Amino acid sequence: MSKKYDVAILGGGVVGQTLALLLARDRLRVALVTRPATTAPGTPDIRAYALNATARSLLESLRVWPDADGPDATPAVTPVTRMWVHDAAASHGAALNFDAADAGAPALSWIVDVPALEQRLAQAVGFQPGIEMLHEAPAAALTVICEGKRSASRAAHGFEFEVRPYPQTAIAARLDCARPHGGVARQWFLGRDILALLPLGGTHGHEVALVWSTPHERARQLLALSPEALAREVEQACDQAPGTMTLRGQPAGWPLELSRATHWVKPGVALAGDAAHAMHPLAGQGLNVGLGDAAELARVLHEREYWRAPGDLRLLRRYERARQADFGAMAWITDSLFGLFGQDDSRVQALRNWGLRGFDRLGPLKRWSMAQAMGRT
Repeated sequence: MSKKYDVAILGGGVVGQTLALLLARDRLRVALVTRPATTAPGTPDIRAYALNATARSLLESLRVWPDADGPDATPAVTPVTRMWVHDAAASHGAALNFDAADAGAPALSWIVDVPALEQRLAQAVGFQPGIEMLHEAPAAALTVICEGKRSASRAAHGFEFEVRPYPQTAIAARLDCARPHGGVARQWFLGRDILALLPLGGTHGHEVALVWSTPHERARQLLALSPEALAREVEQACDQAPGTMTLRGQPAGWPLELSRATHWVKPGVALAGDAAHAMHPLAGQGLNVGLGDAAELARVLHEREYWRAPGDLRLLRRYERARQADFGAMAWITDSLFGLFGQDDSRVQALRNWGLRGFDRLGPLKRWSMAQAMGRT
């Protein structure tokens, strides 16, 4: 007896909803299984995603790119026209500058307000007759697990998940700055700390998203501070580059890890997004890789032989090979950068500074690196 659904997607986040829309566009019968929200109603959402040109094109093809204002009437998308990276650990800190104009592009990436993106996705899913919203997983030819790093369904299906913890906690927060950010993303390497300020609220906005990776004990101390005291700590760490800062809402923290499933597919089951992998946020590529999973799985299913079912293992292994290779390359880059900038040895710091200065002068290499980060081939 044939199953009612071709694909059941477990997890209603950005990756799961994007995959559902891609598959429904191919006229597959999709069940999107969501769980009740774990956050209290009215709690401000402080998440922000850095999306590259490939991710933007994918979302635009589904007509869910949040190009209008967000829920609070501020711009939902902020283009990053420049990125400034500073190695402040050494005595003569080096800086690296990336400019979208050098890449012949309007932006290096876009910082997207999460509530606005999820609202657009939810609206599109609601208008798509090929998607049925459920709260329990149904029988389907293919089950795709997109539930996140701590997925219970992944464990229930027997997938092995390798986890290598980093000695850091990431702190996320929103802050208002005295000076406008000008569409510039800033990142400081501060010995064992990595601090990034991502622009929000449009090109001329004053709001930034903080992502501060710091040792666990230091993170506990920072999260215990008053809003005013935490803002002063951020100001001091970034040498008051954006001016006086004010915290908006409640900060959040989570332990960092490099993790991946040993296998991403089994007969009739596939992993995608954070259920398949997680990496350090220093390169800002986490959601870009997750959306790459959705796009590749949709492509494999679209191009399958007419006699193959969506859950065919040989078919799913095409997806697994492609995405494991892509994630492996990005995870290696972020892990290597973490290892390089986490060194306290003054000789390593001097060599690192020399390398950054040399890299900043090499136009072709910088343009190639920017193209890779922007998702171009």
